[in-house]
Amino acid sequence: MGSRSYRSRRRTEAAAATRGAILAAAEELFVSRGYSCVTVAQIADAAQVAVQTVYASAGGKADMLRELLLPAVNDPHVEITQRAIAATDDPREVIDITARGTREAHEVHWSTLAAVIPQCPSEPAAAAALDAASAEYVKALGTIVERLDQLGALRADLDQRRAVDLLWFHLGQDAWFSLVAHRRWSFDDAEEWLTAAAKRALLKDPGD
Repeated sequence: MGSRSYRSRRRTEAAAATRGAILAAAEELFVSRGYSCVTVAQIADAAQVAVQTVYASAGGKADMLRELLLPAVNDPHVEITQRAIAATDDPREVIDITARGTREAHEVHWSTLAAVIPQCPSEPAAAAALDAASAEYVKALGTIVERLDQLGALRADLDQRRAVDLLWFHLGQDAWFSLVAHRRWSFDDAEEWLTAAAKRALLKDPGD
């Protein structure tokens, strides 16, 4: 009994190590060569396993991309941000916290996101993986808009759906990519400008 349990544990650990090596190889190749230019055979070669092992352990390229995006989707900054927002009654602070949280989540994973995400729209399978990650992002922004609405802080001409769209425009992935990746702003400068712009777009005038 003990011997079988030990062998089973060793097999589980070996499988996890193999999967980890495959994903690490995929990430390195996606970043250095570009998602569209990498083949499963190249990932297998870099991980020193057979192609069949790649498919059995980690799936195809889109499956691996989805797995590599999970740390950004499930970044602890998301939960920390939502807790902080629930604890404040100041709408402007809600925007401040959201901007800081989205900035930190992007900054931590920037090397992977900046190298891989721009290529995803041209690859249908990769685009589907990115769409799933974006849907989770928008869902999180939705809870922030709900909080602003609870506080009576949204502009009178905005319903929650339109407010989510505007928050995505100002603090979603494209906003950070436009300023930091494309225009080479620092994260500090981008956060400052995007925060101010989001407040103007979403919040009613204090005197209203």
